[in-house]
Amino acid sequence: MSDLAGAVWRKSTRSGGSGGNCVEIADNLPGIVGVRDSKDQAGPALRFAPEAWSAFVSAVKQHRR
Repeated sequence: MSDLAGAVWRKSTRSGGSGGNCVEIADNLPGIVGVRDSKDQAGPALRFAPEAWSAFVSAVKQHRR
């Protein structure tokens, strides 16, 4: 997978507004979705194939209460 240079990060809509547990994703790059901790923006980021990310999001939506 490619690097995340040029990634445009956005916070999850499920992240709290208190600055605590926040996740950011970057889905503007072809063939890759980046996920990182918003409190450690210079830290490591996970990289997923778009199909794997979509499957994950669908599974979470199915199991949320």
